[in-house]
Amino acid sequence: MLERHNNQLHRRDALGMMAALGLSLSLPGLSPKAAAARRNERPKSLITLWMDGGMSQLETWDPHAGTPSGGDVKSIATSQPDLQISDFMPQMAEQMHDVTLIRSLTSLEGDHARGAAYVKTGYRLEPTLVYPSLGAIAAHQLRDKSVEIPQHVSLGGDNFFPRGGYLGNEWDAFRVFDPGRSLTNLKANVSDHRLQQRMKGLDVVSSQFTKARPTANRDTLHADTMRRALKMMSSEQLKAFELDDESATVKAAYGDTRFGRGCLVARRLVETGVRAIEVALNGFDTHVNNHAGQKTQADILDPAFAMLLKDLRDRDLLDSTIVLCISEFGRTPSINPAGGRDHWPHWFSCVAAGGGFRAA
Repeated sequence: MLERHNNQLHRRDALGMMAALGLSLSLPGLSPKAAAARRNERPKSLITLWMDGGMSQLETWDPHAGTPSGGDVKSIATSQPDLQISDFMPQMAEQMHDVTLIRSLTSLEGDHARGAAYVKTGYRLEPTLVYPSLGAIAAHQLRDKSVEIPQHVSLGGDNFFPRGGYLGNEWDAFRVFDPGRSLTNLKANVSDHRLQQRMKGLDVVSSQFTKARPTANRDTLHADTMRRALKMMSSEQLKAFELDDESATVKAAYGDTRFGRGCLVARRLVETGVRAIEVALNGFDTHVNNHAGQKTQADILDPAFAMLLKDLRDRDLLDSTIVLCISEFGRTPSINPAGGRDHWPHWFSCVAAGGGFRAA
């Protein structure tokens, strides 16, 4: 269980959350700027950029150019001295002075579902217990009653959605499959008057139910869920999911892709006070033609990730937002006969940025 202090997630909490993932790593100390602002910092938020399918570390964060393992990839210099990454990531190369790159992750699971569960929760899949994801823990521990929309959100995912586990289904991520487009099922399909009449009818049924059970808890989960759903449907905070008031320049910088729009929505959700957002980019399972497949995905990831970091920094939100880019495992050092790389949980990479951590 994470420690709480004035409803804020501090460095010790973030480290505990990382440890809960089962990842063996150590993050550097707080930056001087973050340390000076420690007493007056914003509550932390978490954005997880989920690279679904198994991102290749060799085509992104840990290239071995000129070696048999490296394949056709090339290395480029970055804004962090003596650090090189793949030439697939030119915009992120300019941001590497602001991140912590970990190249030594290992996992016990090489299957997609089991690997995703292990990385997202820190526990291996069990038949009798569902563990909460990191995002669910952050939202549960740092809940803010002033936020009228869900505080744990999944954007652009197709599978392996972050779960609330034993914390309860209410902490499952609120799923938005096509970020930046219209949300579904959040507007009543009847007039306001008709909706009010329906709610009065429901109150009659609920009242009769309560009268017949005088010892029951009068504030049932059903009633609470209805109350929160209606509040959300009428909330101005739903505009955080929309991009109509963003300039064409900003939207173009993130990229007009499901993932690019998801990253822009994630920034807007953080501004609104949402605690945990996962933005998924699918398509990394490159058993065939790995080089071209990873390049296609990197072309989507690179501008969106770089712009997200710049945007958070410009809005003074980077120190209060942890941005984690991670996958369920990596790809094999060897290239198979089909020109692909297979599952490889024994060595892969992730990038952590923001949160007040000193880059390294």
